[in-house]
Amino acid sequence: MRSVVIDNPGAVRIDVTPDPVLPDSAGAIVAIESSAICGSDLHFFDGDYPLVSPLALGHEAVGTVVEVGADVANHRVGDRVLVSSVSGCGQCAGCATLDPTRCVRGLVIFGGGLLGGAQSELLAVPAADFHLLAVPDAVDTDTALLLTDNLVTGWAGVARADVPEGGSVIVFGLGAVGLCAVRSALAQGVGTVFAVDPVRGRRARAAADRVITLDPADLGAVTEATGGVGPDSVVDAVASDATLNAGLTCVRAGGTVSVIGVHDLNPYPFPATMCLVRSVTLRSTTAPVQQLWPTIVDEMQSGRLDTSGIVTHHLPFDEAPRAYELAAARSADCVKVALELS
Repeated sequence: MRSVVIDNPGAVRIDVTPDPVLPDSAGAIVAIESSAICGSDLHFFDGDYPLVSPLALGHEAVGTVVEVGADVANHRVGDRVLVSSVSGCGQCAGCATLDPTRCVRGLVIFGGGLLGGAQSELLAVPAADFHLLAVPDAVDTDTALLLTDNLVTGWAGVARADVPEGGSVIVFGLGAVGLCAVRSALAQGVGTVFAVDPVRGRRARAAADRVITLDPADLGAVTEATGGVGPDSVVDAVASDATLNAGLTCVRAGGTVSVIGVHDLNPYPFPATMCLVRSVTLRSTTAPVQQLWPTIVDEMQSGRLDTSGIVTHHLPFDEAPRAYELAAARSADCVKVALELS
């Protein structure tokens, strides 16, 4: 089969890789129809993370089941499914919570080296009943891709930010995850949503959702708008040193900073004393994908949660190198790119 692989930062290529085999009797093989590029993939592309060469990329995928093990109960050949980006064993007490991050064997992410990359023609999925979801009724392919990771991450980030009823939240970063957090905040009934990004066009995209948008240089306006005390909560969809510092500084005393972005591998100089004297709560979240699927699907099908316009570009699989360059540019018009295999 063919896969998107990376050997060195700044360049991906399509290479022939071995066809996957069933992991075991509980696994499945999925023929990929569409696979999206995530900001986490860009950490490899940007050189933030070390590479085990060649690394097959991707953890967001929608496709059709083409083979199942004898012990798979909920999925059959021909089913159209989406794949959780985060993998657990599916059998332990941690996975019983439907949160693979609690797997006692340790979570694994597709496209990280231990499992196959989802930007491939075929993907082996262990514990298929745990990791696969039939594409819900009235959910298009772009939204199904968001359900594999970004939308669940954004929703969880807001839910874990402890925004009081009618309260305020500031979202740092308006890429796909940040926009999902903004939409999730609106769906969860947050009173005031501030959205911060240095790219004007991305702020304009968020402004269409009836939120208050700001350049990072203008954060003082949030303090003014909140009576001098700062927002109740922060959702950091970037997790750079700069955004972490800004979030921990601007949140009101007793507030919560919810981190859903991925920091690089360099140590972060955490302002422990400031957070202590201001009673700031810091939370970090890897999406509990399976746990939140029922809630988010219900929100979408009811019309309370809108996902339109977050996936902005669709390119053929063969144009993966160009797709990565577009995504890595983080421009105003390109928020998220999907690679189409069929």
